[in-house]
Amino acid sequence: MKKHTISVLVNNQPGVLQRVSGLFGRRGFNIESITVGTSEEPGLSRMVIVTSGDDHTLEQVSKQLYKLIDVIKVVDLSSHPMVGRELALIKVNAEPAARPEILGVVETFRASVVDIGSNSLMVQAVGDTEKIDAMIELLKPYGIRELSRTGVTAMTRGNAAAK
Repeated sequence: MKKHTISVLVNNQPGVLQRVSGLFGRRGFNIESITVGTSEEPGLSRMVIVTSGDDHTLEQVSKQLYKLIDVIKVVDLSSHPMVGRELALIKVNAEPAARPEILGVVETFRASVVDIGSNSLMVQAVGDTEKIDAMIELLKPYGIRELSRTGVTAMTRGNAAAK
């Protein structure tokens, strides 16, 4: 099982997200993460979906996606050199005595503190999934109160758009 990052350009219409995610569910494929937002084209949105499967499975998913009326383009970004990033907001227990240690972790990961409470810090981290996972592991001993992650968004590297 190989991890695939798929970019799907779709019409920005109600119900498109449901139809795309439903297609995955009906075929028994898990969506590990999905991000959706407007694209460079007015009226179109870009979905970035991370899923696992072999190359044959991915080919079948792509063919099925193209059968959906609102799907314009499907690209396996993971078959090209790509940049993938995720955003995480992490609220950590932070008694004043523990803050210097926590700030050391934050600085090491080039993250930033975006909110300070009397007994907590909220940290913003941006990076690939492995970086976010590593930072979370190092913050766990302090006590994570709340965690929110965006899922991966990605683009191919260089000047050319993914074809």
